[in-house]
Amino acid sequence: MVDTFHQQQNVTPPPRIPPLRVPPLESGDRLTRHEFERRYEAMPNLKKAELIEGVVYVPAALRFRSHGQPHGDLITWLGVYRTFTPKVALGDNPTVRLDRDNEPQPDAVLLIEESAGGQARLSQDDYVEGAPELIAEVAASSASIDLGDKKRVYRRNGVQEYIVWQVFEHKIDWFRLKDDEYVLLPIEEGIVRSEVFPGLWLDASALLNSDMPQVLAVLQQGIDSEEHQQFVQKLAQKH
Repeated sequence: MVDTFHQQQNVTPPPRIPPLRVPPLESGDRLTRHEFERRYEAMPNLKKAELIEGVVYVPAALRFRSHGQPHGDLITWLGVYRTFTPKVALGDNPTVRLDRDNEPQPDAVLLIEESAGGQARLSQDDYVEGAPELIAEVAASSASIDLGDKKRVYRRNGVQEYIVWQVFEHKIDWFRLKDDEYVLLPIEEGIVRSEVFPGLWLDASALLNSDMPQVLAVLQQGIDSEEHQQFVQKLAQKH
């Protein structure tokens, strides 16, 4: 379009200022959740970024033995449980809107569907809003965050159980929220049993050693237990 006003006045029109590009997400940025989402959506090639206590964390490329393989085993274990437990949903790396300053992207979430009385829900734009009943993280280089700020954020927002697989320490901690504090679930005869998801049993030693046949054999015992059957019936009665 010709600028007739400046043409008539014989004045060179000012240069057009191009629209500002959305700034990229970078680790250490301090942003609101709204601005975090705006920048994240403008970076379709970015696969993972988190907002923890108002600070952005963009992880480095993930290695196979220290993250990819443990993550796969964790999802397999949780996926089998979800298969035999209707009205329970499993998410792999979903973005979770917890509060105004926190939007993590956990390695795995296990939640009870809202229709069955779950404490989280799916938003109209398909994000998890609120605290899933269980969150699991594979912690290699991120261990200080997962056991520090993230743990405090999950506790404050009411995540009922929190699993942290500390790869370099060859250790799995499974926390249960009680009286607003996280306490470790007991290990009985080598097995840890969820209190929120009856029948979700774990042979932590087998999982640490990637002995998946043993992991799934113990899980099957939990799925076959009376407590799991009662849990399934209880969920089925809710609408």
